[in-house]
Amino acid sequence: MDFSYEALSPGVFAAVTKQHRFGVDAVLLARFSRPGRRDFAADLCSGCGVIPLLWFSEGPGPEHADAVELMPEAAELIRLGIAKSGLTGRLSAVEADLRDLSGVLPAGKYDLIACNPPYQAKGAANQSPDPARNAARHEVSCSIGDVCAAAGRLLRFGGRLCICHRPERLLDAAAAMRANKIEPKRLRLVQHAAGKTPFLLLLEGRLGGKPGLSAEPALLLEGPEADADGPLQNFHIERGR
Repeated sequence: MDFSYEALSPGVFAAVTKQHRFGVDAVLLARFSRPGRRDFAADLCSGCGVIPLLWFSEGPGPEHADAVELMPEAAELIRLGIAKSGLTGRLSAVEADLRDLSGVLPAGKYDLIACNPPYQAKGAANQSPDPARNAARHEVSCSIGDVCAAAGRLLRFGGRLCICHRPERLLDAAAAMRANKIEPKRLRLVQHAAGKTPFLLLLEGRLGGKPGLSAEPALLLEGPEADADGPLQNFHIERGR
């Protein structure tokens, strides 16, 4: 496997290939979801594992994190990143299907679940001939409903599910959360610049939470009003899918 390392911080690295890289959406979700030091966390559809790796690169990170990934090549990249970053024992690669995690990960244990899911509904146009890219973009291996069902099983009562998605899928995401007793609580839209149409949403729900959604100011990536905690780092990021 031909891969390279992207330095996320002086001591934390993500192993990437042409098929398995990461984009600005993953960086934003890692910061939006940021776990506490004593949290047990998991990242579903983890790809090269950049979201949990960023948790450890930009702070103390959670007590333990599991990176769940279906594709063997991507799961191996997670293992490479863990070893290179010295995170063995704190971050684990879990090669599994999130639709069937019974007996793989413990139910009701996690304080935080994050997921950067496929954005396009199954059967949508613009299917990629590359299997890895197609699985990352389209709901061929899992849907937003599958993600929320997995999170509903894994989270403790009051635990958080944080996702990113396209703004046009907001109602789908909120409905899937509620169908699994996860109440949408926090929403932030992301724009490239002031006056531009949002291209991404960040949504947090809590298992067993009371109704009440808080909308935060839009996060701007460019221009004089750009967020100071924006994702534009020295490492390579792709814009969108």
